[in-house]
Amino acid sequence: MDHVKSIEIFVVSDSIGETAELVAQAAKIQFSDAVTAIRKFSFVLDKNQMDEIISIAKVTDCLILYTLVMSEEKQYFKQQADINNIRAIDLLGPIITTLESLTGVPPKREAGLNRRLTSHYFDKIESIEFAVKYDDGKDPRGFKKADVVLIGVSRTSKTPLSLYLANRSLKVANLPLVPEVKPAEELFEIPVKRIIGLTNSPDLLNNIRKERLKDMGVTNYSSYADLDRILEELDYADKIFQRLKCPVIDVSQMAIEETASIIMSIIAKNNKQ
Repeated sequence: MDHVKSIEIFVVSDSIGETAELVAQAAKIQFSDAVTAIRKFSFVLDKNQMDEIISIAKVTDCLILYTLVMSEEKQYFKQQADINNIRAIDLLGPIITTLESLTGVPPKREAGLNRRLTSHYFDKIESIEFAVKYDDGKDPRGFKKADVVLIGVSRTSKTPLSLYLANRSLKVANLPLVPEVKPAEELFEIPVKRIIGLTNSPDLLNNIRKERLKDMGVTNYSSYADLDRILEELDYADKIFQRLKCPVIDVSQMAIEETASIIMSIIAKNNKQ
């Protein structure tokens, strides 16, 4: 193969987008590193949101997979993709059209029908609300109610992982580890099998934190991105991990999905014991 082009897959849905995401994941795995990422846009319900996605796609080498069922919005999105020469695949359209032809019954064209009034749907919503409520150690009482508690220094993907796992109906709390702040006693009162430590490489944390400060408009010196400070934080976190004897995952070379998969495997294994 003379030329390899790397692309992203955009998943666009008027609901959560699990259907298209599963298809994207199944396709991505066949192309190794050529597909660099899957970027999901959920609850896309109006043209302004669609215009924003198209504007991002115009400057990104990507393929869009979409599951939009509302007729007018879907047609608009397809037109905008065509006008801007963006490859976009309608995953549900051919199936819905064929079923309509075979049954003689018109589709309802309502977004998110497969989410409505199911216990699974309400469990997921409850888990998302839980993740938000007990994010960043806001209320340590949540540790005792959680399926899993993620701990680690700042910028080890605790919040994104909490929300990702919440979409898998897991109740997740997380706690940042800071040398100057003693962890809440509740952390040491729950079974260690429900605690996962997260760590990252010092150099990567240094780069991530510098970018974070830049995004916040902080241009002067800050210990937050100082390498010596980062090493101190990581050393402190390691001591907490050792005290708890909890499993630790290095997220430095992993996508959120990969880390989440490891966490779910650990939880499933622990629940069998």
